[in-house]
Amino acid sequence: MATTTPAIRRMRELSIDESLALLLTRPMGRLVYVIEGEAKVVPLNYMLHRRSITFRTAYSDLLSEIERRPVLFEVDYSDNARRAGWSVIVRGVAEEIWRGDELAIMRELPLQPWAPGNRDRYVRIVTSDITGRMIS
Repeated sequence: MATTTPAIRRMRELSIDESLALLLTRPMGRLVYVIEGEAKVVPLNYMLHRRSITFRTAYSDLLSEIERRPVLFEVDYSDNARRAGWSVIVRGVAEEIWRGDELAIMRELPLQPWAPGNRDRYVRIVTSDITGRMIS
């Protein structure tokens, strides 16, 4: 009777360039921030623009809670059948994009919010660190 050898699982740290390349492959991620000691997680669609995570939102509590504060943005992928996947975490500070020249560039990007409502505010995460891991 033939026996099969189980696949050897490998986990490795990703380079910044590998992590950035993977961020370009997924349309959704999770914004993580802390308000009054409570962690909040918000799924949203995004674009990577000039090494910054960029998304659209409404003028709301979210914008006032995250603006100029530290945040994390996490994107991942898993292949359950192969027990493989990756995760990338972007750390930085959220800031609204409001200057006319920058706003004009943002409006030219194909960044359309998935959530309903008027989401005319553009936000970027000014990146301080990018880390990633892959299991294969």
